[in-house]
Amino acid sequence: MPNHKSAEKRDRQNARRNAINTANRTRLRSQIKKLRAALAAGSLHEARALLSETVSVIDKSVQKGILHHNTAARHKARLTSHVNDLATK
Repeated sequence: MPNHKSAEKRDRQNARRNAINTANRTRLRSQIKKLRAALAAGSLHEARALLSETVSVIDKSVQKGILHHNTAARHKARLTSHVNDLATK
């Protein structure tokens, strides 16, 4: 329980920021799962369409501080590699 006005404000700010971060993290994870599901189904056309959306969401996550840029680069490289592997099959 906050004892100062500034602590009450900080609680409100933290709650708001937590909700935003949770929504962004959920959006990122859901998009990656969609792409992985398309890869598992072997749907090349759908996977290619989802790849560009997923890369965009990953890049936005870096800007919002949800992911470290090296982690984002690793995700993008691996997902792109999986899509390319699917294309060669």
